[in-house]
Amino acid sequence: MAEAERIIGTPDTPADASEDAAEAERPRGKRRIAVLFAVAVVAYALDLISKMIVVAKLEHHAPIEIIGDWLRFEAIRNAGAAFGFGEAFTVIFTVIAAAVIVVIARLARKLYSLPWAIALGLLLGGALGNLTDRIFRSPGVFEGAVVDFIAPKHFAVFNLADSAIVCGGILIVLLSFKGLDPDGTVHKD
Repeated sequence: MAEAERIIGTPDTPADASEDAAEAERPRGKRRIAVLFAVAVVAYALDLISKMIVVAKLEHHAPIEIIGDWLRFEAIRNAGAAFGFGEAFTVIFTVIAAAVIVVIARLARKLYSLPWAIALGLLLGGALGNLTDRIFRSPGVFEGAVVDFIAPKHFAVFNLADSAIVCGGILIVLLSFKGLDPDGTVHKD
């Protein structure tokens, strides 16, 4: 196309402009996917390292008081879901965690929103952290108990993976209320 046609905007310009826009969107989408996986790796690594330390230093020992009796570190093995519910369904929780990971991986291809990348990265990292426990910890493959250790007073014991999942979930709810979709578009309902 001639330079003059590009400047004055002939009917061919919109097609060329959309091609240019598509080219510009590809790197932006790739950056969002990179953010998603970077957040997931950090969340997963922090969870994995913290659980390794807890198993090595805290399991079979007295709890450590962090803030009086309001917060302590106490090693607990949780075969169930949140708050210890459903201990007989460990295999089902394993399948659910694996399904969440697959859904996030598929959604990542359409991801153009930085806040959604962070939220999904937190969910992915947390799901991977707890899935790793369910696969590799005793009593057996796909039946393993999750290591929980953060014990606030009058609340359930949890771990960093649980925290990442909850923070990611809260962020998704907030983004949904604001009308921001994973593809970066904003809708008003």
